[in-house]
Amino acid sequence: MEITPGLLLKNIDSPADLKKLGREQLHKVCDELRQYIIDVVSVHGGHFAASLGVVELSVALHYVYNTPYDQLVWDVGHQAYGHKILTGRRDSFATNRKYGGLSGFPKRSESEYDTFGVGHSSTSISAALGMAIAAKYKGENRKSIAVIGDGAMTAGMAFEALNHAGVADADMLVILNDNCMSIDPNVGALKEYLTDITTSHTYNKMRDEVWNLLGKLPKGKRFGRGMASKLEASLKGMVSKSSNLFEALQMRYFGPIDGHNIAKLVDTLNDLKDIPGPKLLHIITVKGKGYSLAEQDQTKWHAPGLFDKVTGEIYKKQFDAPQPPKYQDVFGHTIIELAEKNDAIFGITPAMPSGSSLKFMMEKMPHRAIDVGICEQHAVTLSAGLATQGLRVFCNIYSSFMQRSFDQAVHDVAIQKLPVVFCLDRAGLVGEDGPTHHGAYDIAFFRCIPNMVISSPMNEQDLRNLMYTAQLEHNKYPFVIRYPRGEGVMPDWKKPFEEIAIGTGRKIKDGRDVAILSIGHVGNFVTAAIRELRTAGTDPAHYDMRFVKPIDEAMLHEVFSKYNKVITVEDGTVVGGFGSAVLEFMAQHNYSAEVKILGIPDRLVEHGTLKELHKECGYDAHGIANAVRNMVKEQTKELLFQ
Repeated sequence: MEITPGLLLKNIDSPADLKKLGREQLHKVCDELRQYIIDVVSVHGGHFAASLGVVELSVALHYVYNTPYDQLVWDVGHQAYGHKILTGRRDSFATNRKYGGLSGFPKRSESEYDTFGVGHSSTSISAALGMAIAAKYKGENRKSIAVIGDGAMTAGMAFEALNHAGVADADMLVILNDNCMSIDPNVGALKEYLTDITTSHTYNKMRDEVWNLLGKLPKGKRFGRGMASKLEASLKGMVSKSSNLFEALQMRYFGPIDGHNIAKLVDTLNDLKDIPGPKLLHIITVKGKGYSLAEQDQTKWHAPGLFDKVTGEIYKKQFDAPQPPKYQDVFGHTIIELAEKNDAIFGITPAMPSGSSLKFMMEKMPHRAIDVGICEQHAVTLSAGLATQGLRVFCNIYSSFMQRSFDQAVHDVAIQKLPVVFCLDRAGLVGEDGPTHHGAYDIAFFRCIPNMVISSPMNEQDLRNLMYTAQLEHNKYPFVIRYPRGEGVMPDWKKPFEEIAIGTGRKIKDGRDVAILSIGHVGNFVTAAIRELRTAGTDPAHYDMRFVKPIDEAMLHEVFSKYNKVITVEDGTVVGGFGSAVLEFMAQHNYSAEVKILGIPDRLVEHGTLKELHKECGYDAHGIANAVRNMVKEQTKELLFQ
């Protein structure tokens, strides 16, 4: 299906083309840009509501500033679709998040307009400040602009950067895109603070009266601007909280202004270009602006998949038989079952109650399930604090976001031997979000920490049983349970709980010549590979190890005593991961075998569907079968030449 951009948008191949238009045409450009995003995403998929909310801002920034010389940094890159379309990627936008196509986030290697790669939140102010300091040092008159959503403003890193920016004497602008949302609704005191600013009737009424009065005074740009600045400062001090927080950090505060008023945005940005030093512009936007259904249910329409843009029907796959649930939903329902039996259980998540399915517990047991906002470090140490008081905390974090909390996992949890349960959602390759979101490294970085139990379920029943095991009172150590994005393999998954002995695997089947050792959901790929191999008469053994740490040494002794050809399979990095643990065991016990490690290679894997990425990395069912064939072929050659 060919999607045609509007009459103005089809001629904008760069910001230079945008600047050729008159100010009176910008409103039309915004309408066409918003419609083009709706048209493309409805057919090809992707993030949706966030970029609709910043259409006017995207146009205004590229109209006013000299990008890419002026450095524009987008926080949480799913806001940046309009930016991509305006910067030479309009005609390839349909490939967004597809294998070999555009990244779903700004990416430095993709465009000179993408000044900083962003996928995780709250990095924009730090990056833009670094660029501003570099510009000052090099004597360059380039501007640095950070666009941060108020969801991202809850993270400590954003405030660390603001604290530095106020004293760095660098020329930078922070634009606070205030829409009361991240993916789920914002939480915390900052959200309430921003709401106070934007809803202060006294402040807004007096400010409007001031501007009306200025309109009646004698004309004169300098006089009007100077008078406005003084009156605005006095007004803030009298009736509003707006100057307290940001200006206490020595960031000059401007706003709030309507983020959907393109003329006001252009005028304001032009004025701010002439004001040196660190500044913050507070704009009010609506996530999903211009598509009524997205405005009404912003969480649902954050990334809805394919849909009918006219009716709003979101297309769902139709199946003839019951389908297995998503692993995150198994987590979400299981923690409620466990919490109903164990009053000590709490659930913690940093800003992902919908994605992780902790929302079920938050709805049913709101006093025992907490969303702390985009604060992964705080989530871990909060969990540790709760654990000191005898509570059993399930700290639910996406694997790639857990990277931010490594120090807390070491210092606040492991060293103190606190039995926090880390449920790592989206472990392994995640698909279309690409390298910023792949959960590649959690096995490797947790495996090097003492006092950690690391496990991974092969199916939904295993996930339930590992969660049950982790919360038992006699388990005294931090407990990691990693599971992938998406669906499992068991439609009938609600089985009675059973304790799993920590550090024990299971033999799925005996075999000849080659042993395959797997950890986690990829064990199902091994099962499929064995079915493929049977037609050729090859019959490898399969062991589901279940635990990386402590690893099942009795099972490994059996494997290396019986087989001299071993393949390990994991949905994680091959460097320092599960396969490495097997090699270490082999070396420590003086075994000699040929070992092939399959997993995420030592390079950045780009985006695509999970099926495409597993195939690329060589550990889909066919890739595993090929690895076995190659091993058996080499073994046959050795026998022939003996």
